[in-house]
Amino acid sequence: RKHKHSILKYNFCHAELDSASHEFFTSNKLIRFPLSWEVKMKILHLDTNHPLLINQLNELGFINHEDYTSSKAEIEQKIHEYDGFIIRSRFSIDKKFLDAATSMKFIGRVGAGLENIDCEYAESKGIHLITAPEGNRNAVGEHSLGMLLSLFNKLNKADREVREGKWLREDNRGIELDGKTVGLIGYGNMGKAFAKKLRGFDIDVLCYDIKPNVGDENAKQVSLKELQNKVDILSLHTPQTPLTTNMVNMEFINHFTKSFWLINTARGKSVVSSDLVLALKSGKILGAGLDVLEYEKASFENLFKTDVTSNAMQMPEAFQYLIRAENVLLTPHVAGWTFESKEKLAQTIVSKIKLKFC
Repeated sequence: RKHKHSILKYNFCHAELDSASHEFFTSNKLIRFPLSWEVKMKILHLDTNHPLLINQLNELGFINHEDYTSSKAEIEQKIHEYDGFIIRSRFSIDKKFLDAATSMKFIGRVGAGLENIDCEYAESKGIHLITAPEGNRNAVGEHSLGMLLSLFNKLNKADREVREGKWLREDNRGIELDGKTVGLIGYGNMGKAFAKKLRGFDIDVLCYDIKPNVGDENAKQVSLKELQNKVDILSLHTPQTPLTTNMVNMEFINHFTKSFWLINTARGKSVVSSDLVLALKSGKILGAGLDVLEYEKASFENLFKTDVTSNAMQMPEAFQYLIRAENVLLTPHVAGWTFESKEKLAQTIVSKIKLKFC
């Protein structure tokens, strides 16, 4: 009773709590404690998410604060007050920020990647990192398939032409997916989700991953060399790491035996856009579906800076080619961005916080 904060050593969420009487049952006894003994973890929410995230954390007894507008420097001034924070991609989490977070027990990233967080330093400070790739993997799988089928059947081009009064059937003759070989680089949550969507087609699916023994009934794991020798379609499902940054460059592209189609719903910096344009012009890459671009800011919310004198957007030459090319399909980093995934991402974060701290 003299040291009320010692109650932190007991994990209350693993007990049945009666909020009215402040009683809880362990497996073998009933414990009663005064209200003054209750200690709750404080969580700061830095990006808006599905309402269930805060609602369910409230129900679990966490104290939730929201700050969607303060600058990073302003957040640093108060982050020491919190046991955890939840973010999408508002700003990077570096050593300076982590040093200010003196009470931090976890970081929740409502998404899959962690490239905006200094993970090694966070883990060295005992901070638990929580991500939610399970929440949007199905959306990414569906989007990848949609991009591929749209490219093969020239759906965007045909739609635009019909709206302009053009009825060009032969110009819009499509390609069938059956009989092709699809190669996936990265066979984690996203790669597996796409492979699952491909099961209904009469195709071969190969995967390459730096981790061994990840292949399954939906994709055969092979070496990178074998994948490059066989595929007609390449789809990227890798995180952003030093190994994957600028991975798809001209040297990489030229190692493919056949001309191929490229789908990228992973990270924009994996593909060197200028080399992609050269490959599109030469026919080595037959077409590309790009949900992500190397020009994206770290927040994924914007592309290019605006020239302050002309108020014009500064677009790189390679991007200017991509937006004009009829065999290129572009979307604004929304492969995992569905109404369903918004809810599932939030639920995944709640479930993992509960599993770890309750």
